[in-house]
Amino acid sequence: MTISPPAGVGGRPLIGSGSYPPEDVTFLLTDLSAANLERPTEDREEGFQSGRHYSEDLPIEYQPDAAYLEIYRQALDRSARRVALATGIVAELVRHTKPAPVLASIARAGTPIGILMRRWYLFRHGLDVPHYAISVIKDRGVDLNALRHITDRHPAAAVQFVDGWTGKGVMTRVLTEAVRGLGLDDTLAVLADPARCVSLFGTRDDFLIPSACLNSTVSGLVSRTVLNAEHIGPDDFHGAKFYGELTEHDLSRHFVDTIVSRFDEVADEVDREWPRLWAADRTPTWEGWAAVERIAARFDIPDVIMVKPGVGEATRVLLRRVPWRILVAPDRVDELAHVLALAEARGVPVEEMEGLPFSCVGLVRPVRSEAEGAPVFHTPAARWRPVAP
Repeated sequence: MTISPPAGVGGRPLIGSGSYPPEDVTFLLTDLSAANLERPTEDREEGFQSGRHYSEDLPIEYQPDAAYLEIYRQALDRSARRVALATGIVAELVRHTKPAPVLASIARAGTPIGILMRRWYLFRHGLDVPHYAISVIKDRGVDLNALRHITDRHPAAAVQFVDGWTGKGVMTRVLTEAVRGLGLDDTLAVLADPARCVSLFGTRDDFLIPSACLNSTVSGLVSRTVLNAEHIGPDDFHGAKFYGELTEHDLSRHFVDTIVSRFDEVADEVDREWPRLWAADRTPTWEGWAAVERIAARFDIPDVIMVKPGVGEATRVLLRRVPWRILVAPDRVDELAHVLALAEARGVPVEEMEGLPFSCVGLVRPVRSEAEGAPVFHTPAARWRPVAP
């Protein structure tokens, strides 16, 4: 297990490959494992709604009990083939325009997907592609030191950004703005695009990607990324922590290996489906954002940033935010056992809502009272509106 390989551009030790095999990924992240960055959820939420940026500290890692882990295992059993199929499709769409891609996954949700795409290329084409995990942070953009590291070693035209799923589509816009003028393709490839805001995807169905159920223990034991001037200098990569103390609970390799074991089963279907999808109209419509605005208006929510659409984002709300309620599509309840279990554990009401374009939606609770005024969020991006074609 590699924790601190050679130093990065700022001379600081890096996370390395986390708990993954070194050939699967290189995290271009400064190792902040010794720093005290975790804060209680309520304190973090109050900070967010008072102007503190979420990237300055970390949530306390949620450690699931045996019952929740069993739900995760069941979800993995149910979804493995579906994830394998979507992996193959999006990987082939990428390879159609970039025959030898260099994968740059967005740490950390994108990293397991980047690894799966890399494994697909090995399995299907005998192609050993480089894969880096980098930090992209809302309102603060892409880690430019990490991008320079990649483009100094590989053709810029080959770089392909990868993430796990889309919610509102904010990360898509952040990426576009951040790489504008750098000569890089800002197209984001994702496993699932329920927000309908990207053109490279394995599916647009909002289904459970099992890696969304857990935190670092399915992401190489790496925390979410940190950009805090107290710890990160101008020449450093953005930072993260490696939770070596959680090694005995680590499921990162197991998740990847489980999906890879289904590649042979889906290979022929991938070969049929990706050309059909390539020829179809994949133009982003931003339907997800429109749905979020309708939900915000219905519940008198002061800012759309408090609406977290999709099963992946709703899971994140329950794991590391202060949730107010969970909205679920009635016909998808049977697929949301982990969401329902987390909601019950935290005492969060679940409400069925007809017409949701997502399986479920998480709503964040304002932590300031009406007398104190409306929450003030860290991002003006909350008021950005996409321009549909």
